[in-house]
Amino acid sequence: MGVIIGMDPHKRPATIEVIDERAVVLAAGRYGTDKAGYTQMLAAARTFAGRVWAVEGCNGIGRHLAHRLVHDGEVVVDVPPELSAQVRVFAAGNGRKTDEVDAHAVALRTPGLVQVQVEEDLVVTGMLADRRDELGRARTQVVNRLHRLLPELLPGGAEKFLSARQARALIASVRPRDLAGKTRRRLAVELEMIDKKTRALDKELTGLAAARGSALMDLHGIGPSGAARLLADAGDIHRFASRDRFASWNGTAPLDASSGSQARHRLSRAGNRRINRVLHIMAAGWLRNQTKGRAYYDARRAGGMPSMMAMRALKRRLPNVAFSCMLADQKRREAGPGGQSGTPADSSVTGPDPGHRPFGQATSRTRHSTA
Repeated sequence: MGVIIGMDPHKRPATIEVIDERAVVLAAGRYGTDKAGYTQMLAAARTFAGRVWAVEGCNGIGRHLAHRLVHDGEVVVDVPPELSAQVRVFAAGNGRKTDEVDAHAVALRTPGLVQVQVEEDLVVTGMLADRRDELGRARTQVVNRLHRLLPELLPGGAEKFLSARQARALIASVRPRDLAGKTRRRLAVELEMIDKKTRALDKELTGLAAARGSALMDLHGIGPSGAARLLADAGDIHRFASRDRFASWNGTAPLDASSGSQARHRLSRAGNRRINRVLHIMAAGWLRNQTKGRAYYDARRAGGMPSMMAMRALKRRLPNVAFSCMLADQKRREAGPGGQSGTPADSSVTGPDPGHRPFGQATSRTRHSTA
């Protein structure tokens, strides 16, 4: 039997603890994450044969160390922070959080976890998706600045939804002579530059999604940035045991808040909020078109469900659509050119099995338990 090396990672230090199959602590230490500290930690770990690294948060703060270990030929599994928190309570008898306790809890929670695989195309996709999000936030700031500056350059300002072409036409119509007016005009011309960078990034993200064989962009409401975010953050879709686990991971699954004879559910604030945002945009796209999701939403509203609860119920079913599509894409990649083609993207609304209907039977009956 080998050993488990639990790691509680941080930006600069990392605490590790080595345990055997009986959960007996064999060694422990705290190392820096710079080149010298990492080399010392790796040398200390390599004295144990059959080792497996259990790193907390491989999709977050632990990513830099997990990827370095995989690059050096080590076996690494990802321990979600929520699971290590549960083990910390049961193992230590309390919820107190220290680096040493975290490393021990991470090591104890290793069985049955997913091994970390570094796929370069997904790493690139994730970096470009982050950049695309940054450009989106920058565009919002520039548009807000335009709405603040244009009333000082033009009587009445501009419309609420402003495109780069409209902004350019408005700015070209004014020729201020004073220094303050010239400065305002100079600050108002950045929108077109941001839109140009955004279009270039969207084109690159579309190419990466196509090269991976993803059909996510064939779904209503999923664009290049949304598909890239789903691919980069989800990674290997097989790490989710079911579509329900996927929904819980992205925070669209409601939480049971029942008490006594009262059965109710409440909104979950947990999960991957970036994926939750992608699914919210996807829901808006489904509602703007005559889709099964729109019919489902209208049926819930007709049954007396408030609009926000109906939107939540719709968002709970959209992860099933995305999960089915990503699962079919993964099966096609695994089958290779000569294998089965898997489920086509346009039939992904049927779910992972032919008998499953993610939107159920459209009915006017109110079922608040799914909100």
